[in-house]
Amino acid sequence: MALESIVVSNDWDAISVLGSVLGNLHIGIHVDPVPESARQRMKKAKYDAIIVDCELDGAADLFRGLQSETSLKGSVPLAISGASLGIPELSELGARFVLQRPVSLEQAVRTLSAARNLMLRGRLRYFRYEVQVPVFLTFGEKRDTVETVNISQGGLAVRSSGPLELHEPVRLRFDLPEQDSSFEARGEVAWADESNQAGISFTEVTEQQQRALEQWLAAKYFAQINS
Repeated sequence: MALESIVVSNDWDAISVLGSVLGNLHIGIHVDPVPESARQRMKKAKYDAIIVDCELDGAADLFRGLQSETSLKGSVPLAISGASLGIPELSELGARFVLQRPVSLEQAVRTLSAARNLMLRGRLRYFRYEVQVPVFLTFGEKRDTVETVNISQGGLAVRSSGPLELHEPVRLRFDLPEQDSSFEARGEVAWADESNQAGISFTEVTEQQQRALEQWLAAKYFAQINS
């Protein structure tokens, strides 16, 4: 899935510059000149970057709302500077980057390229790769083999032959496709449903294992968006 952004502004000179750079970075752009309608859009769609023009009435309130909305936690907030809000105030409101008005092409390239790295990091944190591989589980003295439904940086969804007990600690091992070594970790059953699917969150993973998993998932993510 490609990266997406929303630009909350009615400054068409700035929008033109940002649109050109975002397009070159392969980031989709949606424009809304009204903070309140942009807020409603953000409740219905996922945006990796939220660029807010601080000359607009309601811009500060929109920024405050971004910090409290759980669904927007992975989004990167950027601000286009305004007369009433300086960089310290914008940083306090949660802006990760500030574009100074008038927005130049050079500034937009530099700022949005840096922001894109954070967008990708946020997208990969929640990316789930659908794959079916066997997982060997150990619950104390009991052992079981289940099959993955998908894998993410923080855990995996599995399908089992019988119900798994909620919050039960577990040791797990599985082989990632195209990898030479097995992935091993401790986890906990975070959720389970009546169809014998369950989610296992990783609770203890070595840095080496975590790094290998993240690199594998990143390769799968980029293969999907470039296909």
